[in-house]
Amino acid sequence: MFTNTKYQYLFVLTIGLFKMLVVHAQTLPDTLIQMKGAVQMAEQRYHLLKSKQYESDAAAKYIAVEKYSKLPSVDASYQAGAGTANNLTGIFYPYGILPVTGPPSTGNNYNPVTGSAASVLLNWQAVTFGQRDAQINVAIAEAKTKKSAFKQAAFQHTINVISAYLDLLLTYDVVHIQRENIERNQANLKQSRVLVNSGIKPGVDTALFLSELSKAKIDLLNSQKQLQVYQLQLAQLIVTDALPVPQDSSFLQRLPVPVTSVDSSFANTPIIQSGQSQLELSYSKELLLKKSYMPKLNVWGTGFARGSGFQANGNEKTWNGLTLNRFNYGAGVQLVFPVMKYGEVKKQLLQQNLLSKAAMENIAESNAILTTQKRIADVTFNNSLAVANETIQQLKSGQYAFNAMQIRYNTGLVNFSDLIQSQYNLLKAELDSKKSYWDAWRALLMQAAVKGDENIFLNAIQ
Repeated sequence: MFTNTKYQYLFVLTIGLFKMLVVHAQTLPDTLIQMKGAVQMAEQRYHLLKSKQYESDAAAKYIAVEKYSKLPSVDASYQAGAGTANNLTGIFYPYGILPVTGPPSTGNNYNPVTGSAASVLLNWQAVTFGQRDAQINVAIAEAKTKKSAFKQAAFQHTINVISAYLDLLLTYDVVHIQRENIERNQANLKQSRVLVNSGIKPGVDTALFLSELSKAKIDLLNSQKQLQVYQLQLAQLIVTDALPVPQDSSFLQRLPVPVTSVDSSFANTPIIQSGQSQLELSYSKELLLKKSYMPKLNVWGTGFARGSGFQANGNEKTWNGLTLNRFNYGAGVQLVFPVMKYGEVKKQLLQQNLLSKAAMENIAESNAILTTQKRIADVTFNNSLAVANETIQQLKSGQYAFNAMQIRYNTGLVNFSDLIQSQYNLLKAELDSKKSYWDAWRALLMQAAVKGDENIFLNAIQ
């Protein structure tokens, strides 16, 4: 004799798990959000984008630093010290040695006296023959590179947010479909009990319907779990503690209109613009290297004073060196030509030229990838529209077949297996229909990603 004990236990366990999941979900607040609102929140809050923005702003500020270097430097200084004055004439390489001024001494005298010095020194690279302008151009190119990197990261993040929003929408529909499937199973279970009591159907049908109801509830629990996962993922992308609930849901009930574009190039896509900025930066560095072995004309001017405790007659006045007692001025120009720099720069130019060629190849590779991705996106979009149109007919047939089979079962003309099979077919048709519409919108998002314009997708949902 058949018992329902294990099915009743499974049913109670399923209900318990469902309640636990609902309670956990209620611990986090919900927030109703539109797709464009989610995109704006991500742009304003996402930490990686803010980091890229700061890097871009910092690179832009550095341009002013390079331009400021055109001005002369003016250094004012004062120093005081104590030491001996033993000295010899002749030249020496001053690295690591403090120079001692004055004429040669008659011998070594180790008595120290004080000394002091003060000066104002102006130093100005008046003419660099284009090197300074080349340095400024490198700073400008680096700023453009950072800005392009920020735009590329922002665009990719926007695509990720829209993709997560679409996943969330589909999962909401799947949860709704699973709930309707539970209602069908509950209706079948209720009707089977009536038929069993009247002797039209065997008692095993009730147990089988209980099993199907339990399966449907498990499917619902899994769908709700996936729904919360997608909510948490979208919340992370838009930086919010609340669980986002999509407000834009009606557009997923219709198919997108194909987008026709006259522009077949990818010049405006962030990845190509980023590659182009890298190429411009490499060219700027080449020009800077070419200018680096040009001469420089420096202009200098100074007013300075010295104080020393050593007197001209050889006497020593220890503390007199703290006051300034000799005053001088000077001015001049200096032309510096790096004679041996050419060989080094020539090798650096060969290296930089190869880097420029690498940047050009990266752009060509990106163009090739985008061309292939565009073809795939177009094929996917057209195929998804065709599949969606077929699922419409599949859904209509599934609904008709289930309704007819349900009537036949209630009148005792078909058995449990026939009814459940038609119910499976209806459930599959409902899920396939929703997914086909979702696939079509995903294909449109792919087209927008390839063209580098998220508005292709955002304008279509209105």
